[in-house]
This record gives sequence, structure tokens and C-alpha cells, in this order.
Amino acid sequence: MGVTRSDFTAGALPLADARRLRADRARQVADVLRRQVLYGEFRSGALPSEAELVREFGTSRNTVREALDLLRAEGLVERCPGVGTLAVAEKYPHGLERLLGLAETLREHGEVANEVRTTGLITPSREISARLRRPPGEPVVYIERIRRLNGLPLSLDLTYIARDLGEPLLAEDLARNDIFVLLERIAGQPLGLAEVTLEAVNADPHSAATLDAPRDAALLMLERLTHLADGRPVDLEFIRFRGDRIAMSGTLRRTHP
Repeated sequence: MGVTRSDFTAGALPLADARRLRADRARQVADVLRRQVLYGEFRSGALPSEAELVREFGTSRNTVREALDLLRAEGLVERCPGVGTLAVAEKYPHGLERLLGLAETLREHGEVANEVRTTGLITPSREISARLRRPPGEPVVYIERIRRLNGLPLSLDLTYIARDLGEPLLAEDLARNDIFVLLERIAGQPLGLAEVTLEAVNADPHSAATLDAPRDAALLMLERLTHLADGRPVDLEFIRFRGDRIAMSGTLRRTHP
């Protein structure tokens, strides 16, 4: 599981230090269990009993209970008297190794539906013009969508596209297609690479209402600038994902100079 009995061995400590150490241990246990819950490793939906977790992690029952309380506060499990602890959440994996649209990424997990909220030409900020390598003041196409997976709000996408490709895009069925697939057809060439930044942000009132998330809830913000195969940047996106419904993952390889 990644955490062993030896990780939880401690000598006598003052009470305050003992409580702090128990909280540290609880976080360690919660980190291991969180991944198992989110990736559906408890097939029956029920977590092991407290006694089993105590033996597995070599820690105290109070530490296990604190770990389960942390997961309950995150909305991942429910403590049911007489039944035990049940997993109530699962995240969908979003890989960072390939340049794919959301429907392509989550094809195995259900149907992605797009609610197109706003489309049209706008005069962008100088920063957006510079990122897309367009002259200052030249209009770009703006598209705002809510993406849902199996009916549940998953992301709020704000997209800026160079005008020559974006205007033909507006005539396409944006509710049923990924923009990436449409862009490649309109441009007559494949997409190449994307520059990606991922960070955590708090949900502003508009994002929270749109995604049916608590105000100030943690969201995953993905900023992505996508280039055509010839290197031209054409699509700048700011995507706010519900952090409780998606997990970003990838494989990193260490290279040596």
C-alpha cells in the first residue's frame, strides 16, 4: 500500500506531540485510502473494517478513525452505523501524456455532453492576442461551454480561437463534438503540441453556480495553448474542472544531461 507498519512506530511523546503525530499518521493513511476510493479499488463499495485497517497500517484505531473522518469531510466516504464505511465518490482519470479532447479522453467512462453557453467574435486582451500570435485588436472567436459526463457537470471551458479557424467552427455542431476534432478538419492538418499549466483555484461565484459546486471549492484550472502541427498556436483554453470528479495523471521519465 506504500505505508508500512514501521512508518507508524513511535516512542513516548508529550501529549501535544502525540496528538500531532497521530494527525500526521492519519493523513498518511488517508492518502493511501483516498487513491483506492477514487479509483474504485473497493469493488463492493465497502472499505475494510477499522480492525482490518489497524492491522494493515500498524496504527491505532483512533488514527484510523481520524483518517476516515478526513475522507468523509472530503465527501469521499460515508460512515454508516452497523454497516461500516462506504465509498461514495469516484474520480475520472484525465491523462496528461496525449493531446486529446475531453470526449476522446473519457470515452470509456460514459457520454460527454457540451452545453454551449456563449459563442461569437470578441476583441481580446493584448495577452490573449500575443499568446495566439495575432495582431493587437484583431477579433478572435470566443466559446464558453459546460462539459458534462453522464449528466454531471465536470468542467467550465473558456476557449479563444484564431478568427480564420474559429469562424468556420461556429457553423459546426459544438454540442456533440470536441473542438479538437473540428479544428483539425477545418485547418486541414493535425494538431501538434500543447503547452499546459495546471493549478488549483477556488471557485468564484459564477464558476461555482455553473458547475453546481460549493462556493470557494477547490477546482483544477487547466490552461492549455494548442498548436497545429506546423507550430502555429490556434486554441487558448482556460478549463475549470471540478476537483472532486477528475484526477490528472501522467508518466514522467527522468532524463540526464
